[in-house]
Amino acid sequence: MKQLGLSIPLFIKKPKVTRRQKFLEEMEQVIPWSEWRNRIAPHYPVAGLGRKPFALEAMLRINMMQQWFGY
Repeated sequence: MKQLGLSIPLFIKKPKVTRRQKFLEEMEQVIPWSEWRNRIAPHYPVAGLGRKPFALEAMLRINMMQQWFGY
């Protein structure tokens, strides 16, 4: 295998971390998702004859973001 020079790591492009990614990472660290999911799951609707409900975790995240931003 050919040895890489010392300057090679400097030229490897890393994707820029967006504000959205930063926010979602912060949200992951702050909120205990498994605890919330376990408490809400018994009361969350299950699929029946009508339209399937959204995934519990997706709705939970949406509601948390609404509370976070005051919507």
